[in-house]
Amino acid sequence: MSGAPHRVRATFWLLDAEDSLLAQSRREPDGTGLGYFSADGTPRVDKRPIAAFEDRAFAREGREVHSQTFVAHIRYASTGGLTPANTHPFEQQDRLLAHNGVIEDLAKLEAQLGRYRDLVRGDTDSERFFALVTKETDRHGGDVTAGLVAAARWVAEELPLFALNVVLTTSDELWALRYPETHALYLLERGPGAALEHAGAPGTIRVRSADAGDQPSVVIASEPMDHDPGWRPLASGELVHADRELRVSSTIVIEHPPRHPLTLADLAPHAAASQSAHPAAT
Repeated sequence: MSGAPHRVRATFWLLDAEDSLLAQSRREPDGTGLGYFSADGTPRVDKRPIAAFEDRAFAREGREVHSQTFVAHIRYASTGGLTPANTHPFEQQDRLLAHNGVIEDLAKLEAQLGRYRDLVRGDTDSERFFALVTKETDRHGGDVTAGLVAAARWVAEELPLFALNVVLTTSDELWALRYPETHALYLLERGPGAALEHAGAPGTIRVRSADAGDQPSVVIASEPMDHDPGWRPLASGELVHADRELRVSSTIVIEHPPRHPLTLADLAPHAAASQSAHPAAT
């Protein structure tokens, strides 16, 4: 989520929406992470290898934390054990990234990283892909868009790939890439002034939040989190960028399918189970 240039809270999407991250964590219980930025732009990542609905700190932080951008992630593990080092989001060079999907042939990916392999602390394909994005961003003079596109195109061409859905933030910018059509990824652009609310089932308490309602915001999610008709699915290969003034641009950056596509039948049982749990393309 981005509320740039304003510092906002993400309480509704984390805790209160009908399909909040807290609710989704009952289906994806292997890890909880919340990444955000302090007022001076310093990244902060709080993550634990437990389900969000079991984590009191997640609920507390969801109500208290302010930031221009957020990356929140709940994990159903596909690669790497249940440890803090393998829990999303990851931080590199004051950027945060979370990933949904499976990339294989990690030995070839590590060879491509060179010295950037030293950025990797855990076992996941996601963190290794992030290191490739960091390498390519440096190679492109700090241009994050160019770095993310170059890394994704290399993976699409060179590695066995099931899905590469990525969200990346700096302290005041947001990027999201969906590739290919394996899993859905949705965009919601909210204007200012509309309160966020979830009525719930008949007879239940109405949840209403002015948080993020007074300011415009951009939300990226793996599935629509409420009944707002503004949610739209990204196309395969579509890169969305929200800049520091919340101007949103969209470009198809990969037009062809992966050269080495994977199916669920190609994945190890636990990885296949984790990917089956995610929303399919619509």
